[in-house]
Amino acid sequence: MIKLIGILLVAIGFGFRLNALAVVLMAGLATGVAAGFSLREVVEMTGKFFVDNRGLTLPIVLMLPVVGLLEKHGLQERVAAMMRKIKAATVGKIYWVYQALRGGLSVLGISLGSHAGMVRPLIVPMAEGAAKERGELNDATREKIRAHGAASENVGNFFSDDILVAVGALLLVKSVFDAKGIPVTLEKIKLWSAPTAVWVLFVGWWRYRALDRSLKKGGGK
Repeated sequence: MIKLIGILLVAIGFGFRLNALAVVLMAGLATGVAAGFSLREVVEMTGKFFVDNRGLTLPIVLMLPVVGLLEKHGLQERVAAMMRKIKAATVGKIYWVYQALRGGLSVLGISLGSHAGMVRPLIVPMAEGAAKERGELNDATREKIRAHGAASENVGNFFSDDILVAVGALLLVKSVFDAKGIPVTLEKIKLWSAPTAVWVLFVGWWRYRALDRSLKKGGGK
């Protein structure tokens, strides 16, 4: 059980709102040491993982300063102002369209965005701009709107990754089954993943309609 200490450290760190990167790094080091590796070995494995997967990590690292520069020059304010001019836009409609678009492109292995690259600088400001235009934005509803924005990214991406074999998640799922000795084919995984993705899209439509109704009634006050 001591090898699971990293999970406890992550829970404690996030609970106290400490720096997420520092918390995850310390949890990884603690887990490695608890598993019997020396501190030097854990650091070496961390460095090797970063180098081996630099194609995935570097775009994220390089994206952050770009997004920061755009925000410094008023990206969020301009997007919010644009949404205030579109009378038909609601928070729920914006999030549902984004979830559907994110899910559709994820099926093809196309990464439209992420929390740092799309949701925070673009999608959430669009939703907040629409809510402000309708008189639905206050301190309490702002947090609810941002939470649903994060969910639209997670749900739209997560449930659409297992339909096309070109996406690495499908192979990852199969490798987990193979490691446990459970016979399963890629075709079977795709067969069950497709209706799940469609169902999640319907659930999202229902949830965002409920969100719009809640905001219209002043939900969160």
